Amino acid sequence: MSETRQGRVVKVAGPVVIADGMTGARMYDVVRVGKLNLIGEIVELNGDLASIQVYEETVGIGPGEPVVDTEEPLSVELGPGLIESIYDGIQRPLDSLVEAEGEFMSRGSAMPGLNREKRWLFKPTIENGAEVSVGDIVGEVKEGPLLVHKIMVPFGVSGKVENLKEGEYTVVETIGVVKAADGNETKLKLMQKWPVRNSRAVINRLAPNQLLLTGQRVIDTFFPIAKGGTACVPGPFGTGKTVVQHQLAKWVDADVVVYVGCGERGNEMTGVLTEFPELRDPRSGEPLMKRSVLIANTSNMPVAAREASVYTGITIAEYFRDMGYVVALMADSTSRWAEAMREISTRLEEMPAEEGYPAYLGARIAAFYERAGRVDCCGKPKREGALSIIGAVSPPGGDLSDSVVQATLHVVKVFWSLMAKLAQQRHFPAIDWLTSYSFYKQYLPNCFKDKAQAEKMTALTVEAMGLLEQESQLLEIVRLVGAEALSPADRVALETSRTIREDYLHQNAFHKVDTYTSMEKQFEMLETIMYFHRQSLAAIDKGVSTNDIFKLTVREEIARAKYIPQEEIEKIVKIRETIDEQITKCKS
Repeated sequence: MSETRQGRVVKVAGPVVIADGMTGARMYDVVRVGKLNLIGEIVELNGDLASIQVYEETVGIGPGEPVVDTEEPLSVELGPGLIESIYDGIQRPLDSLVEAEGEFMSRGSAMPGLNREKRWLFKPTIENGAEVSVGDIVGEVKEGPLLVHKIMVPFGVSGKVENLKEGEYTVVETIGVVKAADGNETKLKLMQKWPVRNSRAVINRLAPNQLLLTGQRVIDTFFPIAKGGTACVPGPFGTGKTVVQHQLAKWVDADVVVYVGCGERGNEMTGVLTEFPELRDPRSGEPLMKRSVLIANTSNMPVAAREASVYTGITIAEYFRDMGYVVALMADSTSRWAEAMREISTRLEEMPAEEGYPAYLGARIAAFYERAGRVDCCGKPKREGALSIIGAVSPPGGDLSDSVVQATLHVVKVFWSLMAKLAQQRHFPAIDWLTSYSFYKQYLPNCFKDKAQAEKMTALTVEAMGLLEQESQLLEIVRLVGAEALSPADRVALETSRTIREDYLHQNAFHKVDTYTSMEKQFEMLETIMYFHRQSLAAIDKGVSTNDIFKLTVREEIARAKYIPQEEIEKIVKIRETIDEQITKCKS
C-alpha cells in the first residue's frame, strides 16, 4: 500500500471517523480503521481529510490510529455458494463466523463471502475457441436441487475462450482463459466481484406485463405485483408488515428469494431462519432455503451497516436476474435504512431536510427501487430475467405522511396499506382495500390460459371491489338510522361484502391449506361468492325474504371453501350447485 493511501484517525463521532493524510483516496473506497482493522467506507472527501462510515462499533478507536485504504469500492463476491447462505450487511457469512469465533463475533472479523475450500462440479456449455463477451454463459454449476448456477463472463472481458474444461473447482481456481484481440489474457473463475452501489448493465428493459403470484388472495386478486415490479408495505407497529414479507418470501412465484432484514428485531430474523428449512416450496417440494439468500442486519447490529445491507441484497439479486431467473427481494424495513442515513448525515454535519433526513433521501430511495425490472440480460444465449422489490416501511405512529413513505410512494407501483384497525380486529393480512392500489391490475388476465376465464376474473374483481366500496357507504347509513332502513338488495350487498372480507380477504398464514391459494382456487372461490350474491338478488326479486336467504346452510360451505385443498378444488365448484338447490327451495 502506498504512503499516500495510509492516514490516521483525527476524530471519532459514533459510526463516523475522520482521518487525515488520505490524499489520493476516492469516494466509496473501503478502508480498514484502527488496530482492530474495522471495515469502513469513505463517504466524504475534503482535501486530505476523509469522512468514513464504519460498519462496526467504533468504541475504543482513538486519534492517531492507522487508516488504510484498500483502493477498492465496497463489493460483494458472486458465485456458487450464495444460495442458503446467511450474511451480515457487508457479506460476512454468519454461519461460518459462528463456527470460527463462537456466538459473539469479534470486531474486525474478515471472512470471505464465498467458501474458498468447497469444490463445485463445473460443466462447460461452450466449446474452446468460441468468441465470448460480457454476460455470455460459459458453463454451469448445480447449486442444490432447485438452482443451476450459470457461470457468466465478467464485465469488461471479451475475446476467445481457451482451456475451458469440466472438473471440480473452488471459486478462486481458474476454469479457463479469455484471450483478447490484443493478446491480453483474463482468467475465468467461478466467482466474480461487483461494487454494490453500481447497478448491473442490461440490454433492454421490458414491460412488466407478467404478474408475480404470491398465493395471498388480497394481493393476487386486487393489488397484484408484476415480475420486475416494485411494491411498498407501510403500516404502524403490530399490523403485520413482517408476516406479509415472510409470506411473500415463502410462497412467491420466484426462482430465487433474497430476504434483507434491515434494522428489524432479531427474533423476526430468527423466525425466517427456523421456518424456511421446515417449509416446502409448493412447486418443487424442496425446503424453501434451497432458493433463498438471507441478509441479517438486525437492530442490535451496527447502524452504518444497514445501508450496506440493502445494497448487498440488491446486488446479489441482480446477479441471479442476469442468469435469466425471476428474483424477488424483500427489504424489511427501508425505514431503518433511512434512519441510518439520517444518523450518518447528522454526524457528517450535513444540512438536514424534512424530519431531519438528508436532502438526498428521495434520490437514494428512487435509485434503489429503480434497480428492479424485467429485462433482456447481457450475453448469449438470449435470456430474460426479472427482479421485483418489495419494501416494508415503518412510519412512526403509522403516519403515512412520513418522509420515507412519501419518497417511496413516488417510485413504486403497488401500495399495500396496512391498517391498525383491521389488525386489531384480527383481520390479516391487514391490507386496507379502500386505500391500497396497484398499477399492474391490467395484467391480471395474463395469469389464465383460458381467455374466457381471464375476462371473467377481471369482471369478478371489479364487481367485488364495487361491493366493498358500497359497504363503506352503507355502514354509515346503518350507524345513523339502523339496518331496517336498508332495502333488501342493500342488505344482501352488506352480507356479500362481509363474506368477501371474512372468507376471502382474510387469510391464515399459519394454516397449512389457507396459507397459500393458487390463482385457479382464487377464481373458483370468488366466483362462488359472487354467484351466491347474484342468485340472492334474483331470489329477492321473486319475493324471497333476506332472512330466509341468510339462514341457508350453503353460506357455511362458502365460508369453509378456503380450507379445501388445491387438489380437491372441484368441491368449490359443487358449492354452486348447492346454492342453486337451496335457493330454489326458498323460491318454492
